[in-house]
Amino acid sequence: MSLLSKVVRCMRTIAPLELAETSWDNVGVLVEPPFPLPTFSKVFLTIDLTPQVLDEALSDPKVGTIIAYHPPIFKAMKRLTSADVKQDMIMKAIARGVGIYSPHTACDNCVNGVNDWLASGLGKGTVAPIERSVNPPAGQEESGSGRIFTYDEPFPLLNVVAKIKQLTGLPFVRVATAEAHKTGLIRTVAICAGSGSSVLGPVKADLYFSGEMGHHDVLAALAQGTSVVLCEHTNTERGYLSAVLKPALERQLAGERSESGENIEVVVSKVDKDPLVIA
Repeated sequence: MSLLSKVVRCMRTIAPLELAETSWDNVGVLVEPPFPLPTFSKVFLTIDLTPQVLDEALSDPKVGTIIAYHPPIFKAMKRLTSADVKQDMIMKAIARGVGIYSPHTACDNCVNGVNDWLASGLGKGTVAPIERSVNPPAGQEESGSGRIFTYDEPFPLLNVVAKIKQLTGLPFVRVATAEAHKTGLIRTVAICAGSGSSVLGPVKADLYFSGEMGHHDVLAALAQGTSVVLCEHTNTERGYLSAVLKPALERQLAGERSESGENIEVVVSKVDKDPLVIA
């Protein structure tokens, strides 16, 4: 069995594709090369597959499968040419026999997925999906889009912000403070990794916690008494790779061997990063 096939089997246990937002998302196996090498023994994790990240992955001849959280193939491709950056990356991966798998919203929505990881850093409280999955697979009864976190004891907003910084490793985040929370406490936090407006907008909570929201969506939140914390899109996702997905894959792959008999290793990109920084 190829390394890609092993990874697919494991990922469908960790983040079943039935949980993905398939009406618009593009998840699962995106590249299945016809001639993978039997010497492949490393799985490479990244949030975004950029040319720089691909170069990092292909520089290691043991890397045979890339798990790119965001799908590098999203819109239809009518041709494959090197003039197009995304097409060029796909061709380079195929030429090297490297497969690509994207879990995206399956990882957002699953139990112990990205949104649950975000909730885990907030402190003591209870967590539930904003919108539960319909007929989820066994073991995924608490899956669904977004999360509502309710504190056992309410917290000051600045204390919540400090916990978010600690979880994400960020020195700065963007904060919009509702009038009530300049002195009042936070009891409920609505969470959506990445871009949160569509998921969080209809939800009544003391705080919205996401990567990014539109200007007018933030103003609307403040008008209804909801504060907002934004970390930039991928900063709400990247920490999940090392904290949760890597060890989960390692457990699933324990005892497995490459086609050439080597132990299978899971590595996380060191080049992958959010494109926006505070200068």
